[in-house]
Amino acid sequence: MTAMDFDQTPFIVIWEVTQACDLACVHCRASAQSRRHPLELSTDESKKLIAEVAAMRAPVFVLTGGDPLKRPDIYELVEYATACGVRTSLTPSATPLLTREALVRLRDCGLARLAISLDGPTAEIHDAFRRVPGSYDWTLRAVRWAHEIGLPAQINTTITRHNLGQLDDVIALLETLDIVLWSVFFLVPTGRGQSIDLISAEEFEQVFEKLYETSRRVKFDIKSTEAQHYRRFLLQKRTEARRSGQAAAMAKVFGATSADGIGRAPRGINDGKGFVFISHLGEVFPSGFLPVSAGNVRKHSLPELYRHSPLFVALRDSANLQGKCGICEFREVCGGSRARAYAVRGNMFAEEPNCVYQPHPRPSPVRQENAGALPQA
Repeated sequence: MTAMDFDQTPFIVIWEVTQACDLACVHCRASAQSRRHPLELSTDESKKLIAEVAAMRAPVFVLTGGDPLKRPDIYELVEYATACGVRTSLTPSATPLLTREALVRLRDCGLARLAISLDGPTAEIHDAFRRVPGSYDWTLRAVRWAHEIGLPAQINTTITRHNLGQLDDVIALLETLDIVLWSVFFLVPTGRGQSIDLISAEEFEQVFEKLYETSRRVKFDIKSTEAQHYRRFLLQKRTEARRSGQAAAMAKVFGATSADGIGRAPRGINDGKGFVFISHLGEVFPSGFLPVSAGNVRKHSLPELYRHSPLFVALRDSANLQGKCGICEFREVCGGSRARAYAVRGNMFAEEPNCVYQPHPRPSPVRQENAGALPQA
């Protein structure tokens, strides 16, 4: 995978199979609804999309929502993806639909990984996020069941103003669970997410430090989402470690493969650059947090839109970056969150709004170091 060409192949394909969900999360990107949309991709259209993902040989394929379990054909789709050779993950909501029997059936259909959200260390905090009492308990039960039946599980946590102060307690809880990955999402104020919930640039750095220190001692892997500048932070840490003769201590932080064989991106990905999102209606976006469509899979193939649409081509060209992102020596491995720039500044090429780093534009050895795998952003 070190030779992956992001102009041709995305590392991660995320498909929002439905926006239907029985939760009403305060930060929901999709502003999910209780009922399915009548114009969702049909089963046949869904299988055509899955076949295109398989043809692109994308290493990671995620079925998300809403709640994927609201689709009656979800087991058929997971089984079809498995038959096509696509390693598939699924992100269900923690509701009464998420039963042990459902997890067993998904495993038997070939699901490679379960991903479930945990946004606080207690029921009080987590359920306040999800706006449904009992979601916390369903989450922990699902993780336990997944371990019992041999289905690898990851935890997704969205960092906002509401749970920043409980991050240490969240980490302590995760250390008691049998998970393979902790995926840390940094809020993009879109959907139900509000700008007032966004932590400051200085607080981003504090969280980065905590993630870094945690990654050096826990058994599970850690990656970030919509915090591309965590890569800059880690590269700075690696440089410090090399200078102090402690480079070997960074090996786990930069490990390339999780316990279930799902690896990290071989180099920095970003919205539209190694990453593509398909909505429940078939619209193709650079990410679920950047609501600018390149087209629809009902009219054009996914490979065509990802490879050749002006939107995706422009996002993959770092020469289009503006502000300090445009002159930053880390722009090829970071590039800042294009989704957050769009949400906060109304310009997807503007500089990352929540980065404290001041660039020193000059030829940088970082580009040579880029061959090492980095936690995905």
